Formats: sequence, structure tokens, C-alpha cells
Amino acid sequence: DVTDRWDKEAATFDRDMGPMEFYMGMNWLRKSMTRQAHGHVLEAAVGTGRNIKYYKPVLCESITMVDQSRKMVDVAYGKWKEYFPRAEDLAKVTFRHQSVIDDVKLPDPEGFDFVIQTMGLCSTPEPEALIRSLARMTKKDGGRILLLEHGRSKYDWLNRVLDKTAAPHADKHGCWWNKDIIKIVEDSGVDVVAISRYHLGTTYWIELKP
Repeated sequence: DVTDRWDKEAATFDRDMGPMEFYMGMNWLRKSMTRQAHGHVLEAAVGTGRNIKYYKPVLCESITMVDQSRKMVDVAYGKWKEYFPRAEDLAKVTFRHQSVIDDVKLPDPEGFDFVIQTMGLCSTPEPEALIRSLARMTKKDGGRILLLEHGRSKYDWLNRVLDKTAAPHADKHGCWWNKDIIKIVEDSGVDVVAISRYHLGTTYWIELKP
């Protein structure tokens, strides 16, 4: 459990990550993914809410945002109030402090229409179980799961660097950046629609169907 690392970094996380994500084009990827949210939405591993400003609440019936770090959830809630202060938009969103491996309360008996997670597999000890849980909570008829993750590269030389630095990085930040994302997705047993990779193969855009 690395929740204590995320709690520790909650107040400074955006300041620390913002410049790097900007120059890597991560904001564009986050925006492209989040703008597709519609219907009943689940965002897992919401963190400090780095996707929040890209939502279009008018397209969403409800939005459930979940993270294990209470302090990061508090930051995310503050962002939602800042970007979407109207009462009708505030009424659509629910923030939950929990793991998505545990069942999240469903707004519809059939499940969520759209599930999004950005940078969540790196920090869980049970990534396959997490993916299966997301699929279980997604509507079987037309539901979509989009993941933006990071992990092993296409190149051995970079993987050697990631492997060498993975343990100290995880100890400080709670993130294992050398996970084999493709294998994790395959081992989850959830159907893959498409996978695209960026940044020498270390960034993964993954679409799954339940």
C-alpha cells in the first residue's frame, strides 16, 4: 500500500508534475480521453483531479471519482468546485475515498457508461484485479473503458534504466514505472479494443470493453 506516499505528495503533486506533463504532451492525451466522457462516468485513480478541467458535465448524467488517497481526493474536489461551480454540475459529481478493486456504488444497475483511469496501474499491487473490477462495473452493452498508463518501453536500453531506478522511484512516489502494461492487460482477461503507445512506448492509451 503506497497511499502514504500519495497523501504526502497531494499538496505539491500538480506543481511537481505540471511542467513535465506539459512538455510531454500529456495534457493533450488527458484532454482527448476525458472529452469523450458521457452518461454515467467513473474515473478511477482520480488523484488530484488532473483530468477535471477537460470534462463536459453537460454530457454526463453522473460522475463518480475514486481514489485511495483522501488528501488527493480533497484536492480533486476543490478543483471540481473551481471549474464547475454551478449547482447542477456540483450535484452530478460524487467523490469516494476507496479502492476501485472494491465495488463502487453504481448510479445505474447496469453499470457505468464510460470508465476512465489515468496512471493508476503503476501504483496498485493488483493491476489485473483492478482492470477486471473496472470491467465488472462497466455496462456490458456499449460501455467503454479508457486507460492512460505508463510502463515498460519498446526499447531494451530504456527498460534497463527503468528497472534500475524503479525501486527508489516507487519508494519515493508510490509508482512502479517499469510494469509490463501489455502483459497486465492480457492477463486481466478483459477484451482489448485498441492500444496505442507514445514516448518511446512508455505511455499507453488503452481501450477495453467489458
